[in-house]
Amino acid sequence: MVRSLLFALTLVASLAFALMPVPAHAWGLLGHRLVALLAWDDLSPDTRRQIDILLQGEPDPTLAGIAGWADDLRKNDPALGRESANWHFVNIGEHDCAYLQQRDCPGGNCVVEAIRKQTAILADARRPRAERLQALKFVVHFVGDAHQPLHAGYGHDKGGNDFQINWNGRGTNMHTLWDSRMLLSTGRSEQAYLDHLRTLPRPTLPAMTLPPPAAAWAEQSCHVVTQPDFYPRRAKLEQAYVDKHLPIAERQLRAGGVALAAVLNKALDGR
Repeated sequence: MVRSLLFALTLVASLAFALMPVPAHAWGLLGHRLVALLAWDDLSPDTRRQIDILLQGEPDPTLAGIAGWADDLRKNDPALGRESANWHFVNIGEHDCAYLQQRDCPGGNCVVEAIRKQTAILADARRPRAERLQALKFVVHFVGDAHQPLHAGYGHDKGGNDFQINWNGRGTNMHTLWDSRMLLSTGRSEQAYLDHLRTLPRPTLPAMTLPPPAAAWAEQSCHVVTQPDFYPRRAKLEQAYVDKHLPIAERQLRAGGVALAAVLNKALDGR
């Protein structure tokens, strides 16, 4: 009887979590991998060495190999998935893109504070290896998230998830368009896209500090969303919108790679 009751309670809890609304994955797997691959270019030899040690035993022991890990928690580790669900985004569009922790990140449950907390864990060599490995996975993912504009946009439309559009004869929403569909529409392979992004100008970052300036990244991403022409006026999206905004998405990916490298170098090599 007790075993049956426990099973029933577990099943109900699992079904409830499965039905919870969750934000769409920022950048999709391709975008997250591209941010990680770009970051690897700029890592110091010692930072690379420490990352290689932390990643030993992983199915794909590369920075790109762990880039999508945080998006898979919902099915692979439901408890941690629930705990970290709000760490992927921050809603500051309604506040002129000015981040205020007490207002925008209660309890530290947003991408800005998650980056700060997980970076501190990663940088602490006294921590157990498993904790630092998990922190590395979170940092790689969340720095990418902070550079996806709709993960720092408006709360009223859930980061564009509730803004429905039609593009190329298919229904979708603004979030999905920005996290993956614009990128995938190019038909480029991952390597071809990486080569393309490497040709873009490198953004200039101020000297990296710990905790990292995650709020500034989110605010910059938010300013992309609040531009007058970001949200199309009609549900049917014209190709001209993608032609104009895809380069912006690509610059955000480039910036994410540079920022991620700076965070990892500072946390692991003190640079």
